[in-house]
Amino acid sequence: MEFKFCGAAGSVTGSKHLVTCNDFQFLVDCGLVQERSRANLNWEPFLENPGKLDAVLLTHAHLDHCGLLPKLVADGFRGNIYGTPATLDLTQLILLDSAHIQEEDVAYKKKRHEREKRVAPYPERPLYTTADVEATARLFRPIRYNRPQKIANGVEVVFQEAGHILGSSFIEVVLTSPQVDSDEPRRLLFSGDLGRANRPILRDPETCHETEIISNLFIESTYGDRFSEPIDTVDDQLVDVVNRTVERGGKVIMPVFAVERSQEILCRLAKLRMDGRIPDSVPIFLDSPMAVEATTIFSRHRDCIDDETLELIEKLKNKMGNLGLLKTREESKAINKIGGAAIIMSSAGMCNAGRIKHHLANHIESPKNTICFLGYQAEGTLGRIILSGVSPVRILGEEHPVRAEIVSIKGVSGHADQRELLAWYSAIRQHPSTTFVVHGDVNASKTLADKIREIAPETNVYVPELGEIYKD
Repeated sequence: MEFKFCGAAGSVTGSKHLVTCNDFQFLVDCGLVQERSRANLNWEPFLENPGKLDAVLLTHAHLDHCGLLPKLVADGFRGNIYGTPATLDLTQLILLDSAHIQEEDVAYKKKRHEREKRVAPYPERPLYTTADVEATARLFRPIRYNRPQKIANGVEVVFQEAGHILGSSFIEVVLTSPQVDSDEPRRLLFSGDLGRANRPILRDPETCHETEIISNLFIESTYGDRFSEPIDTVDDQLVDVVNRTVERGGKVIMPVFAVERSQEILCRLAKLRMDGRIPDSVPIFLDSPMAVEATTIFSRHRDCIDDETLELIEKLKNKMGNLGLLKTREESKAINKIGGAAIIMSSAGMCNAGRIKHHLANHIESPKNTICFLGYQAEGTLGRIILSGVSPVRILGEEHPVRAEIVSIKGVSGHADQRELLAWYSAIRQHPSTTFVVHGDVNASKTLADKIREIAPETNVYVPELGEIYKD
């Protein structure tokens, strides 16, 4: 058995874990690297021969977990891509949006670089095209939650609810002869990104009560070194941010992830309006074609939505006046010219691409406005740079002094914190023989690894480095 850590080792984005067992080889996730300083990694091959890869198992549809699938296909992969039905629906949407954004950004950068007589540090072409995405979607094979599925001779997978975004999963892979040189099965468990209990819209994460021994566990550590604010404080924080910005006559600019975070914040803002806690006269704009389409996909997968949210949706019908769902670039440009207070939600959530860059460029210099972050900002992303207090910041090729108020809403993250990660780990009846701590900045991964060693001293706990190969 061999594991290669092709991404999300010592960092958060670009999740890719390669498993080779005798004559079967599969990849868990195939994510895009989103940090500015490491974007060149997206262009570099991480597999010697993608054509020899048998399958990809997809934990969920965030770009840092699925965003390089079309490039993998363009490079020769022809196997199956497995995920839950909701994950695959969202993945197709996200990849199409990513391809469009890349094509638009390349065209924009070419013009800018020609004007500035600069040479780009990496090729001025998209990583992949919409045609590559369409070819990728033809390889999708849906698997429903908690239904063991044989995907090859001696290979069975089970997807279970991770509670991170719609359709997200942690995945158990059971390997039997001829894939393992043993009469005993090998059980691998991949956490993907784990969510939090009691969040709007999503069902709570399940726990793995496996009675058999998990031989190898891959656990994320995004928040492995910290504790999140209680979820029930989020609404109070939103009320404070919105009302004080409205009093200044400014705009609240919210970088949001198009999938799940946009829908969650819309639900929260709608309920706050209904309860009279924020003024219903202030317009709310969701400026993300992908987020609008994702909301439609949510409605098709009501089996993945918790009962409380379904009840709230019924109560909120016809109560969201002054809500603009924007699709065209013309509509997006127009809202930057409106006067008075407004709430503008736009993707991408880490400000590394998409329309949010234009809204930041138009609003970050005014002290009337607030830039309100709603989730984790990976090291090296524009979101992290702004949040760190740097001024000026470079947006769309120009320097902008930061005069807007910068805030971060605590408790809204979709990632389990250290306490929740350890609780999920402890629910496994028999501790894994080996635990790999991945998908976290170096300090977060090492901190979580130390905590796991405390509760499971008999377990080999390992923090891999990017590109490292581990043979077991």
